[in-house]
Amino acid sequence: MKIVIVQYNAGNTCSVDFALQRIGIQAVISDNADEICSADKVIFPGVGAAAPAMAYLAAKDLVYVIKNLTQPVLGICLGMQLMCNWSEEGDTQCLGIFDQQVKRFPATSGKVPHMGWNNIYDLRGGLFNNLAENSFMYYVHSYYAEKGAHTIATTNYGIEYSGALNKDNFYGVQFHPEKSAKDGQKILENFINL
Repeated sequence: MKIVIVQYNAGNTCSVDFALQRIGIQAVISDNADEICSADKVIFPGVGAAAPAMAYLAAKDLVYVIKNLTQPVLGICLGMQLMCNWSEEGDTQCLGIFDQQVKRFPATSGKVPHMGWNNIYDLRGGLFNNLAENSFMYYVHSYYAEKGAHTIATTNYGIEYSGALNKDNFYGVQFHPEKSAKDGQKILENFINL
């Protein structure tokens, strides 16, 4: 099985690669369209800012490529946010896969960025097979995807928001499964086994 991690000048590709190695998966890290399209599964991670990340994808002609992938795709953190319609971060038009908006946490939510462990609940779908309700995941983010029709897990940080999204072959998680111990590892395994 060929797993490709999309490289687009947003951090965290190496952490995801190491997490996959721990479960016996050798991945390819690439920003080459042919390489990405030939993958059995695609992981779209990211730590960084929405506008420069989208600019890099556009410069590499990857916007159309990613939107039209037919194999399972997993967006992580910024990767998930970029799969939404729009981000308040830099007033950025994103990929538009999930019909949801990304907004900055209000000051009333607590310290921003939201950093540390938080639970996920209302879990739905194969990404969460053999995972308990209220499992704890590791988060680092200042922006969140609103809850909507594609929400398959919920998190609360002063407000409820999408901990995970799914539409067709596209999945997204706001947390970092690669940094979320055994439960995060289980989510990566579930994605590989979809």
